[in-house]
Amino acid sequence: MNVPDDLLYTETHEWIKREGENVRVGITDHAQSELTDVVYVELPKKDRQANAKEAIAVVESVKAASDIYAPVKGAVVDANKALESNPALLNTDPFGEGWIFVLKIDNADDLKQLNDAAAYRKQIG
Repeated sequence: MNVPDDLLYTETHEWIKREGENVRVGITDHAQSELTDVVYVELPKKDRQANAKEAIAVVESVKAASDIYAPVKGAVVDANKALESNPALLNTDPFGEGWIFVLKIDNADDLKQLNDAAAYRKQIG
């Protein structure tokens, strides 16, 4: 299972990449393999305010529908429109072209509550 060392992770299987005052968010390799073939993604609206751990997007696969949660409090500044026409990017490239949204974070200290790669590897065992 691919768990890049340069990312942060949530207990609900989102990955977080810090980009200045923003964070790019997607689902982990573990999450996409559990979901199997992703067939639809409901993206968050731009400028939407979200609290940490609030459901902000939905990913549907042939197996199940799963909420995607904001890892920290902030506002949506971008969403990956490519997923609307090609949701399978979540399966084929979850850490690259398969990102879901970008959040402008309210407080960078909130990132300290997230897991590093070692902690996430222990979580998924």
